[in-house]
Amino acid sequence: MVQVPLSTAASSSTMRASPASGTNSNATSTRGKPGVNGNANNPATAPQPLSAMHSLPLDLTSVERRGQPTASRESSKRIRPHGLQEAPTYRPTEEEFKDPFEYMKKIAPEARQYGICKIIPPDSWKPDFAIDTERFHFRTRKQELNSVEGSTRANLTYLDQLAKFHKQHGTNLNRFPSVDKRPLDLYKLKKAVETRGGFEKVCKLKKWAEIGRDLGYSGKIMSSLSTSLKNSYQRWLFPYEEYLRMAKPGVHQQLEFEYGGPLTPSPANSPLKKSYQNTPSSLRGESPAMRASDALNASMKDEYEKSMKNIPMLDAPVATPQQAPPAAPTVTSGFTPVNTGGFTPVNAAPATFTPITINRRDREERSFTPPRRPPFDTPISSAKNTPEYRPSALSSAPVVNGFTSNPLLKRQMSHDSLDSRSRKGSQPLEDSENSGRRSKRLKKDAVPTVAGSHMTLFRPTPPRIPGEHRSSAPGEKCEHCGKNEDLGNLLLCDSCDHGYHMYCLDPQVTTKPDYDWHCPRCLVGDGQFGFEEGGIYSLKQFQEKAADFKEGYFQNKMPFDPVLNCPRPVTEDDIEREFWRLVASLEETVEVEYGADIHSTTHGSGFPTIEKNPQDPYSTDPWNLNIMPYHAESLFRHIKSDISGMTVPWLYVGMIFSTFCWHNEDHYAYSANYQHFGSTKTWYGIPGEDAEKFEEAMRDAVPELFETQPDLLFQLVTLLTPEQLKKAGVRVYALDQRAGQFVITFPQAYHAGFNHGFNFNEAVNFAPNDWEPFGDTGVERLQQFRRQPCFSHDELLWTAAEGSNSTVTIQTAKWLTPALERIRDREAVQRKLFLDKHKEHEGPCVVTDVVEGAGPRCQIGFIVDDKDVPEEEYQCTYCKSYAYLSRFKCDASGKVMCMLHAGNYDCCSAPQEQRYAGKGHTLYYRQTAEAIEAIYQKVAEKANLPEQWEEKVEKILEDDPTPPLKTLRTLLNEGERIPYTLKSLPTLRSFVERCNEWVEEATNYIVRKQQNRRKNEKAWRKGSKAAEMEERDRELRKIENVKKLIKEADKLGFDCPEITQLRERAEAIDNFQIEAKEAISNIVLRQTKDVEELLETGRGFNVDIPEIEKLDNILQQMKWNDRARDNRGQFLSLKEVQDLIEEGVKLEIPEYNDYLNHYKEQRNAGMAWEAKAKELVNAEVVHYPQLEALSNQAQAAALPVSPDTLAQVDQILNKQREAHRQIVSLFERSRSDDFTKRPKYSEVRETMEHLAELNSKPNGTLDLEKEQKRHEDWMRKGKKLFGKANAPLHILKSHMEYVLERNIDCFDINSDKPRLPAEPASREPSPSDPKLHSWEDPKFREVFCICRRIEAGMMIECELCHEWYHGKCLKIARGKVKDDEKYTCPICDWRVRIPRDAARPKLEDLQSWQDEIPGLPFQPDEEDILARIIDNAQEFRSHVAPFCNPVMATADESETQRFYLRKIEGAEILLAYETNFFRQELHKWSPVAPEPPPVLEVSKSTRKPRPTKLQKLMAQHGVDDPEQLPQALRTKSHNFKRKLSNEPSSSRPQPLQPAPGRSDSGTPTSHTFPVTTASMHPLGGPTISGIPPDHSHAHPSHFGGFAGVQDPHFSMSPRSSTSPAFAPHAFMHGGGMQSPPFGATGSPRATGIFNDAGYGRIDSVALAAGGDSPMRDAFVGSVTVGPGHDLQQVFNDLTHQADEDDKTGKVVEREREREKDRENTKWEENEDMELFFDGP
Repeated sequence: MVQVPLSTAASSSTMRASPASGTNSNATSTRGKPGVNGNANNPATAPQPLSAMHSLPLDLTSVERRGQPTASRESSKRIRPHGLQEAPTYRPTEEEFKDPFEYMKKIAPEARQYGICKIIPPDSWKPDFAIDTERFHFRTRKQELNSVEGSTRANLTYLDQLAKFHKQHGTNLNRFPSVDKRPLDLYKLKKAVETRGGFEKVCKLKKWAEIGRDLGYSGKIMSSLSTSLKNSYQRWLFPYEEYLRMAKPGVHQQLEFEYGGPLTPSPANSPLKKSYQNTPSSLRGESPAMRASDALNASMKDEYEKSMKNIPMLDAPVATPQQAPPAAPTVTSGFTPVNTGGFTPVNAAPATFTPITINRRDREERSFTPPRRPPFDTPISSAKNTPEYRPSALSSAPVVNGFTSNPLLKRQMSHDSLDSRSRKGSQPLEDSENSGRRSKRLKKDAVPTVAGSHMTLFRPTPPRIPGEHRSSAPGEKCEHCGKNEDLGNLLLCDSCDHGYHMYCLDPQVTTKPDYDWHCPRCLVGDGQFGFEEGGIYSLKQFQEKAADFKEGYFQNKMPFDPVLNCPRPVTEDDIEREFWRLVASLEETVEVEYGADIHSTTHGSGFPTIEKNPQDPYSTDPWNLNIMPYHAESLFRHIKSDISGMTVPWLYVGMIFSTFCWHNEDHYAYSANYQHFGSTKTWYGIPGEDAEKFEEAMRDAVPELFETQPDLLFQLVTLLTPEQLKKAGVRVYALDQRAGQFVITFPQAYHAGFNHGFNFNEAVNFAPNDWEPFGDTGVERLQQFRRQPCFSHDELLWTAAEGSNSTVTIQTAKWLTPALERIRDREAVQRKLFLDKHKEHEGPCVVTDVVEGAGPRCQIGFIVDDKDVPEEEYQCTYCKSYAYLSRFKCDASGKVMCMLHAGNYDCCSAPQEQRYAGKGHTLYYRQTAEAIEAIYQKVAEKANLPEQWEEKVEKILEDDPTPPLKTLRTLLNEGERIPYTLKSLPTLRSFVERCNEWVEEATNYIVRKQQNRRKNEKAWRKGSKAAEMEERDRELRKIENVKKLIKEADKLGFDCPEITQLRERAEAIDNFQIEAKEAISNIVLRQTKDVEELLETGRGFNVDIPEIEKLDNILQQMKWNDRARDNRGQFLSLKEVQDLIEEGVKLEIPEYNDYLNHYKEQRNAGMAWEAKAKELVNAEVVHYPQLEALSNQAQAAALPVSPDTLAQVDQILNKQREAHRQIVSLFERSRSDDFTKRPKYSEVRETMEHLAELNSKPNGTLDLEKEQKRHEDWMRKGKKLFGKANAPLHILKSHMEYVLERNIDCFDINSDKPRLPAEPASREPSPSDPKLHSWEDPKFREVFCICRRIEAGMMIECELCHEWYHGKCLKIARGKVKDDEKYTCPICDWRVRIPRDAARPKLEDLQSWQDEIPGLPFQPDEEDILARIIDNAQEFRSHVAPFCNPVMATADESETQRFYLRKIEGAEILLAYETNFFRQELHKWSPVAPEPPPVLEVSKSTRKPRPTKLQKLMAQHGVDDPEQLPQALRTKSHNFKRKLSNEPSSSRPQPLQPAPGRSDSGTPTSHTFPVTTASMHPLGGPTISGIPPDHSHAHPSHFGGFAGVQDPHFSMSPRSSTSPAFAPHAFMHGGGMQSPPFGATGSPRATGIFNDAGYGRIDSVALAAGGDSPMRDAFVGSVTVGPGHDLQQVFNDLTHQADEDDKTGKVVEREREREKDRENTKWEENEDMELFFDGP
């Protein structure tokens, strides 16, 4: 290939631009010099942040990926190029793959021997590629392959400096001298002479022919070969070598001065250094030296012409040598240099790359990206237009063969840009030095945000800028004296543009040179080399670039395959061989680009992360490289900040031939590299054991490079072929990494490699426990070479140690202890060395001595402070190491030194003695020696736990041949709590377990009692398993086992209390057997207790002893006799006697035994008693005297009887006795003179109900019944007064409660007072005041009608008094009322009847009825209610008395009289006088009827009488006498029959519940009427409230009077209404009628010995369910209505009124009714009990 001459105008357009850039910049040098090395293709930064760029996404199906069809096939190569052995490959299972650190620990012993290994994850492990390929952009580095190889680079550098030297002296080295018609390699000649002791020695020993053979002149040797070689050396090399011998010490001294230290071991910390002196790296393409070198190289054309024919030639424009450079601009300083015109200051050249020390913004401002090139047409044109593969051209001379080479071109551009940068933005020494590191630790305050902004150009750090602060541009002053005077004598170097006074040079230059002049530094060389920045790409663009290059490169190189009929495909071996050929080639320069060390923090990791992909399971996978460094066992988790490239992964995007040079990891850490996708990456590894061999081999191969760069191997810029390394005895292994595979490198292992094509890798460091010693060695090596570490190793250890009590495990303590010991010892030694020197200069020391008072003391500042400080404040200025625990700080300059360099480093102008004395300096201790020792001891104690335990075990076993089991158990417990693998633990555990088993077996015979024998042997032996267990137990209980165990204990060799106890037990068993035999032979002499104790002793042994069973049988018989004797004369149940007899038979008690015969007799007597008792209990009529006699007999004779039967007898007797006691008590109390002490009627009634259960009545029952009858006669009188003669007795109280409730409303004299007629609220217009409907408004509680209750339901207005009445109170049906019909109320017209459901007794009758109460035998339940009714009525009567005076009454009081008459008529008792008076008065003042009202004496019910059930049955069958009815329908005779069942009767009525406030029948009650609206009819007639006016409802014809009209309300025919109009609760308040809770829980009546029975004396009336009556409903639960009965018919049958008695008497005789009342009625279970009672 032909390199395009860069001086042409078309140079920027012919180079391939970075595809990701979008600007077109053709910037030129300020001095007009042609751009060198393709600046157009090498921008410093993009015009916009990389993160803001968008490109086409990468098609992941187009790259090799694991598990995809594109994946490369895994193959193991038996024969590799260079004969290398394959490094091991591991394929973990899914289980092994779970924990990377455990797996590493497993494979490390083998894999470490190779330095590297490959791990192929299980097939199921396939993390997605997590990077956004549209936004991901990165910058590359350019790599010239033959420049990275050490020998080649040394060769080219030497020839370049040689050409400069001869040019300076007027001699042009245009071509290599020719020997034997072949060009002579001057570098190899120089090396050959050097190895043989130098020119003089070779000449003296005549070694030239030998050298010729070494150089390859092995053919026919000419006689003049030696002379030719000698002459060539003498002409070209000897003058330069002599110059080097004189100039090199001065240059090296200058370098030492600049770098602040000797060049050995290391002059600097970077391969790319800022050069202030003339350097050979700064060559320019048009320099004469380069032209000379070009000419020399051209002489090799013939040698390689044939071999290069296959490489395609590029037809690019060629520059001519006559092309002159543009004129130089005016120099700003105004002086003319002595060689003006012959050079161009390099600070005018455009920057081609930016070191990482420049911040991102500076780089973006001072660099550019070239324009985008059009797409490639063919692989050939692609190869043409890429700068990656081309020969070098050092000058603008014609390129003869296109394969001249100068790798310094890139270096020159790099250093030119660096020179210009450093001159423009120079900075103090400390700043530049502190920034000179691998940039691995992420700055907290300046995390780069633009892709590529923090990417290092190569792994080493940028140069330190030596010397003082510089402000002038190069060439404006003398670099030696630093003065800018006498500019006429200032010489400018043609290589580096630095100036020197002619008289300052050594040796001095007396005359101005006639030719190009180069400074000594450029001629000697400083060995600087680095990679140049490449372009910016997206993944897709870089993929295209890589594919184009690979295709173009190999297109015509592969041989034709006749089988495939095409060129043979490129194999991995082809690529590997071609790579190493290109690396070693002097003539062929191929340049590629590599996206290396890309920060995942700014570009994103290829693995899913918790921040971006929290749901992805791979984001927390331990093999995720973002997670691996912080694994629980990784020591990096103790580092307090992230370190990019170590704990935060770096990304690598490769193309074919892109390479990573020999290096080992920072701090000698492990590394893990994962290939996400792409082509193969070949790795070479060297075991850590061979690291020193490798370094020695490198130094031997290229000593020139190490001379000024001892830290060359830190710079990752040098390769050496595996072949050379193998020759030096270094073991080298290789492997091929493919997509989806891990490569692990081990500590201190050197590794290198290259890529076979486009691929994407990610790498990170990690540190298992075994890394720490390597890490410590690595830090020492960094300090030795004055390289900056990535983190403080001491800080890591201290952080780990500070958490030792809680977080550090024994495993951690194991590796941490020796590390802390090293720290402790090192700190002690270094501190002592410094303090010894310090004390030489002063008296008492404040650091070590206790100084009292104000006496003399040293001047050093001393501070102990463990606060965290920035790294810069504890990094040694000289050696770059971190002085974490001790540091020495200069107060004047602020520089910090470690203890090794404290005092001896020139940190300030003070002399060394003064620095050691400490004046103006401060010594900082982070921890005192005591604190370091304390933390070490803590960790060491934890680390020594396993050893201490092992020592304890060993000591116990040594001290005692039979160690105590308790001690062994304690040791075992202790060992199991130590979380560490203990060598003796498994053995101890198995021994203790065996001892425990012995103790457990022995305990069976020492402690446990013998288990109870199974009672049912047959059931026990049913299951085979149970039988096996029994057999096993029997084996265990053998007496021989005890002796066997004692022997086993002696054999095991341990001690425990159980051994002694077992020996004692064996002895005790022997003694027991002797004693038992004696007892059996003389049992008569023994007592039961003695035998029992002996037997218990035997059983306690838990072994089968023959004597135990015999003793047991004897003991059971003795115990039976004792028990039989003790129980004689005691009361035993029949079962107990039977059990005793059975037990005696089982125990084989002889038949003649007295006790056995006695109990048999007892059993017979008990059974006879049992039979007699059951006969009496089950008889139809119980004979109580006989029962009493039986009970007494059983107790007196202590007969064995059944407790149940005895209890049954006693229960019957107890019931009889209890009933008798109650009857006597009640009768006596009923005779008490104090009425209040007499029993309540309810109590008597309940007692009498319970008596019905007894088969016979106790004495005194008849007397009590008579008294009860007398009391109930009084109640019947009350029933008659209220018109409820036929209702049950209990109805009386509930009806009286209802009467009281009605009277309270009607006789209200406080709230309900005379008033003008009022409208119901529903008829009034809606009020505007919202308060009108509140409870404060009296109208809201306005009462109407005779019931004196609030508006409810349909209401009708009287046309005379304008009072409103409830339609239901007056039994006016809604359908019978017409809108235009007028209505007169019963108050205004006495002829209008008021419908009444019950009779109203006169107040006087009630008072006389009340007067009879003191003569009653019992306190009636109605007493209180009756008193309240009478008091309420009496109070009202007293209130209206003034209005009932005929003398005082006037017409004006008519309205008041009408008001009170309305109230009286609504009441449920009759005030006869007041009623008649008001009626007469109203008729007198405002007559409506023609005749006056009659005098009213009684107020009876207006309801029609209804036939009884018996009457209906008689009418149905057409008979007049009940006896003529069929037998099944006749009334049952209520004879007392003894119940056979003990169950309580279910026919007892349930307790009555409180009546609801209002039924669903529509009957009005208080507070429950629906609010309806009513209005006056437009025609003036009455309007029914709640009915619209357009309804046509005619008023019933009886509104004017009731003559001859059948009122449907009083009809006996069934109604469809849900409740009849006579419902008993029709006007009751909610809860106003409370029925007595008969039999309910909480009743004051006694319960317990009696169960429920029929309710009191219900006068031959049955109960019926339904009808919404609360009193009826209370009986629904216990009373059944037959399915054939009509509910209305039941009501009709059972409702009778007092005034209809005469009529009913015609059908049923009065005597029969009275007879029913006298009988004690009983409700049978199957009898339908139906009940109806009239409503009030």
